[in-house]
Amino acid sequence: MFTRSILTGFSTLVTGMIISGTEVLANPQTGQPAEWQLGFQRAVTPVMESISTLHNYVLILITVISFFVAGLLIYIVVRFNATSNPTPSNTTHHTVIEVLWTAIPILILVVMAIPSFKLLYFQDTVPEQVDVNIKATAYQWFWTYEYTDDDFEFDAFKLEPDEAEEAGEPYLLATDTKVVVPVGKVVRVQITAADVIHAWAVPALGVKMDAYPGRLNELWFQVDEPGVFYGQCSELCGQGHAFMPIAVEAMSQSDYEIWLSEAREEYARTDNGIKIADSSMSATQASHSE
Repeated sequence: MFTRSILTGFSTLVTGMIISGTEVLANPQTGQPAEWQLGFQRAVTPVMESISTLHNYVLILITVISFFVAGLLIYIVVRFNATSNPTPSNTTHHTVIEVLWTAIPILILVVMAIPSFKLLYFQDTVPEQVDVNIKATAYQWFWTYEYTDDDFEFDAFKLEPDEAEEAGEPYLLATDTKVVVPVGKVVRVQITAADVIHAWAVPALGVKMDAYPGRLNELWFQVDEPGVFYGQCSELCGQGHAFMPIAVEAMSQSDYEIWLSEAREEYARTDNGIKIADSSMSATQASHSE
């Protein structure tokens, strides 16, 4: 009992240090990865907050189990080696121990499963009140975004190295045109593909959904603070897979309405087809035009 208490206390201390270190070494810039980053990107949506909480909870549980098993192994090696125990036991089974090592893992799995299923339900259930609807279509190797409530769409391509440097944005994550959403509003993204399987993923938002040709999947998020949050296609889709970045910019409702008004005109449907996104108009510019 004393040994177990020591192991449990030590494992909890180490786990706390791991979590604290993860937070310290996590990316100070929200929305993109950083060198030597250990943990998740900082959560900016309720879904990602729940994912981070579940991760820490399971990490603590796994750490306690690992230290307990390691301590048990050390105890057995010391207590039952040939020197300490010259006459080995002839025990063939122990009913109580066998019941315990079957029942306890089942209990642990149940304890892990309950919050996991709650999180899965929370992720997959789109709220009844949706404020913004966006359709994302994947192509080799760029994304097309349609704001279905406002009847316009645009394409988003990666920035070239010199363009990204000039814009002060990370290469292979920045796009010439961002997906713009209002802070504090529920956004539903319906995702499909026009050629092969892709995946729309933005870590800080806690979202990842496969894009299949001929099939429409959907996800939702609600960003809690302004900022730019980067992601990438997360399903191997061919030669240009690494060149399909995603950039989502969240801004205040007033700035969003300004951007929306300009976007309706800039990307409006025409008789000849669809206007392609013009990199000269950015969401950042719209946010400063008020």
